[in-house]
Amino acid sequence: MSRPADGPGTGTSTLTAVPPPPPPTPGPGPRAGIARWAADLALGARFAVNGGRESWTRTVMTAVGVGLGVALLLLAAAIPTAHTLRGERTDARSVYNFGDAPKHGPGTIGVGEAQTTYRGREIGGYVLAPDGGSHRALPAPPGVDRFPAPGEMWVSPALKELLDSDEGKLLRERFPYRTAGVIGKSGLSGPAELFYYAGVSQKTLERVGATYHIDHWGNRDGGSDPLSPALLLLIIVGCVVMLLPVLIFVATAARFGGERRDRRLAALRLVGADIHMTRRIASGESLFGALLGLTVGTGLFLLAREVIGGLTLWDISFFSSDIRPALPLALAVAVAVPALAVVVTLVALRGIAIEPLGVVRNAAPKRRRLWWRLLLPLLGIGLLLPLVGHFGGNDRQAYQAAAGAVLLLIGTTALLPWLVEAVVERFGGKGSVPWQLATRRLQLSSGTAARAVSGITIAVAGALALQMLFASVESENTKSTGQDPRRAQLMVNVPVADGAQARDAFERYRATKGVRSVLGITEDYVSATHADKADPSVVSENAFTVADCPSLREVIRLTRCEDGDVFLVQPDFGEPGDNFARPGAQVNLAYDDEGMPDLDHKKLWTIPRSATVVESRTDPTGSVRNGVFATPGAFDIARLAGPKATAMIRLDPKVPDAAEYVRNTSVEFSPSLDVMQLSSTSQSDEFTAIRRGLFIGATATLLLIGASMIVTTLEQLRERKRLLSVLVAFGTRRTTLSWSVLWQTAVPVVLGLALSLAGGLALGVMLLKMVGQPLAVDWAGLGAMAGIGGGVILLVTLVSLPPLWRMMRPEGLRTE
Repeated sequence: MSRPADGPGTGTSTLTAVPPPPPPTPGPGPRAGIARWAADLALGARFAVNGGRESWTRTVMTAVGVGLGVALLLLAAAIPTAHTLRGERTDARSVYNFGDAPKHGPGTIGVGEAQTTYRGREIGGYVLAPDGGSHRALPAPPGVDRFPAPGEMWVSPALKELLDSDEGKLLRERFPYRTAGVIGKSGLSGPAELFYYAGVSQKTLERVGATYHIDHWGNRDGGSDPLSPALLLLIIVGCVVMLLPVLIFVATAARFGGERRDRRLAALRLVGADIHMTRRIASGESLFGALLGLTVGTGLFLLAREVIGGLTLWDISFFSSDIRPALPLALAVAVAVPALAVVVTLVALRGIAIEPLGVVRNAAPKRRRLWWRLLLPLLGIGLLLPLVGHFGGNDRQAYQAAAGAVLLLIGTTALLPWLVEAVVERFGGKGSVPWQLATRRLQLSSGTAARAVSGITIAVAGALALQMLFASVESENTKSTGQDPRRAQLMVNVPVADGAQARDAFERYRATKGVRSVLGITEDYVSATHADKADPSVVSENAFTVADCPSLREVIRLTRCEDGDVFLVQPDFGEPGDNFARPGAQVNLAYDDEGMPDLDHKKLWTIPRSATVVESRTDPTGSVRNGVFATPGAFDIARLAGPKATAMIRLDPKVPDAAEYVRNTSVEFSPSLDVMQLSSTSQSDEFTAIRRGLFIGATATLLLIGASMIVTTLEQLRERKRLLSVLVAFGTRRTTLSWSVLWQTAVPVVLGLALSLAGGLALGVMLLKMVGQPLAVDWAGLGAMAGIGGGVILLVTLVSLPPLWRMMRPEGLRTE
């Protein structure tokens, strides 16, 4: 039997009948102590399982909370393995060997890169041709059981699916090969990768700009440059920010249902258990919930890895089998989570007096001490200060930076309970009824409210520091390309053998669907007619450009232009003798097979005396040209020895997939022809990859924080189920209680945000000084953090309203 609980704030709780504890195990010594611990832990586990509906509810809530945290910890522990396996498969098909190139022969392969883009998705590939002999005797690429014959290709499953779909109808025109098979897992970085191997003839391979010759697949001596200290610091702090809220949530979940558990422990004291035994029993109950949470978390992890196997973010995907944590990390999670649950339980029981007649929890509460809470962030700053201006990224400094960031963030969170208590105790009995209900509840259990928002406090503080570091590192890793996408959107360097091919290429681009205009420029070099007298091996050269008037206006500054005109731009560098191209001067068009000026078989051309000297202009690609500029009417480009055709293309924005039509046309010239999208800025690949990875991790962490606050709020409402029913029985309206829940959530979150802003700014300043970057406050980030806090308040309140209304029924007063 039990009696109704006293009102809030009295400091006592009800007593519930429970089975008597087992008799003490006889026998002294360490073995008896171990047996006593085991028996008490087992009894706690029995209470978690056989304690009735309330015990099972608490156990399930703890298991769900711990399980969410464990799943995210296992996913984080699986990232290094997944990245390593993905990189190993990519290296296995690499053709970049840093040693000496093999001698061409029957056992070597000519390889050309043939990447392309389709509707924003990157498609990688190689075109392959034997250097000699039969293709059947050559080593097959990874994931393929035989070397592709000319005219056939092997494609990844994702590329095959795309080519066979209606969406890939336009893409199929880009692959004039027969599909012979599907590439296996060993030849792909991920299941969603778009990749292919195509067999071509030697003649086709010659049209590829850059080719490699290999006698085996795989990178022999490859290695990557070390990350810059700023990028390494970004990764370290990002991992700290993402994982700390998870650990805090696991610790919070281990304390779910603490009030009801403590009343059961008081009943055990009544039948003869001592204080040490009750703590061991409570530890056993928490340990069982944590172990069940490990099982739930493992199941969620296995489910998540299957989901991840079907996801693609920024052309990055992983096989489900890649998502597996390394054994040491998995064991660390399996040991740390139950240990953390037991430690949190024992620490929580230190502040509670469990007596045979009740639980004294709120009588004459001690004020929270501030000194040790301030000590943690000061220690963190003390670890970071020696790294200011000296952070080089070695292992010792990396560990020191991580420890300093952890202490500073944990110290910021440790200040939150003290701050909440100090603020809410000054709230008087004024205000609306919902406000009074909320403030009274916060005054009675400020620690519970602070624990509920501690995760978001760390996340916001860390996110703010990361944003400050991001803004600085982004400016360092973002460079202006000088390109102007308003004047042209695409640029293609077309391989041509003569001027006729260049004219044909420009006409075919102009006839391509979606092309508004083409700025076609054909370039080569001309030399002086005589060698340098001081050094006969030196012959001065000038660039020679042929284009129509509209195209010339994009590369030089013209006031007037007609077909037949010639213009000169004198270079502002080099020796005075290099400026041999002048009105009326003769230039040599002849070059030998090695691309050197041929003075023995000169082909002379005289620059018209009417040639005008003009100034250069930066073209849409950001290049600046000089030398001789001639219109087609003044010079026949067929006379150029080794011309290079550049097409700067303006697209019609009204035509969908205009860029894809241009890429289809480009494949007709070469299977590896690169169509460059013009952009005013570019970012380093390393920074882009780190930003994407941190974004994915931060998203998962924020989802966990939202879930944790919802679970915590529901658990608090369940603990107050009877009190809510009493208030409704006395006529309290549902809207009043709903508003009180909103205020109970809002006050700690607002205080937590204020504290996290201070901690985030402190950490951000330290990080910027460590990498020698100027101080900058991301005000947009501050606004975003405030918005996130408001969104969390609304989300938690809305989700908690339906169970709140269900708990306000009169049935909540029933007592057995």
